[in-house]
Amino acid sequence: MSSVREEGKDRIIFVTKEDHATPSSAELVQEDPNDPYEERGLILPSGEINWNCPCLGGMASGPCGTEFKEAFSCFHYSKEEVKGSDCLEQFRSMQQCMQIYPELYPQEDEKETQESSPETDQTSQDSAPAETSTSNTTSASAQDSHPTPTSTSADPTHSPSDSSVES
Repeated sequence: MSSVREEGKDRIIFVTKEDHATPSSAELVQEDPNDPYEERGLILPSGEINWNCPCLGGMASGPCGTEFKEAFSCFHYSKEEVKGSDCLEQFRSMQQCMQIYPELYPQEDEKETQESSPETDQTSQDSAPAETSTSNTTSASAQDSHPTPTSTSADPTHSPSDSSVES
């Protein structure tokens, strides 16, 4: 004879060999193809977005979840020739929200900056062989003897090649 014990949300059933010898009387419930909580991928059979899809990586439930849902929905249902071109405002709103939480939504260039920080570059230069250092010194002094014109203009559109040497 089996025994049942409940511990919090769990129900523990101990069965005997005799219990296993008789066929199960459990009835299987037919799956509902429209169940929104069933794992079916990003797009449900109805064409709606499955916000519970693990492929979204929690974006729909984070601090910018509302903005993400608005932007993604706009893109998904967009009928424009260039899909999503009518969603610029929603994506701009999502981006502004994500900039408020940089620790949760790091920018791609911030990731690259963290991976190759100046400290890492300095360490690799310090460990360079002595021969490399002397050849750099020689080439640096050779460059000093032939100075190249430089621009002191603060205008970013003004490049050194555009400047003429004034006397």
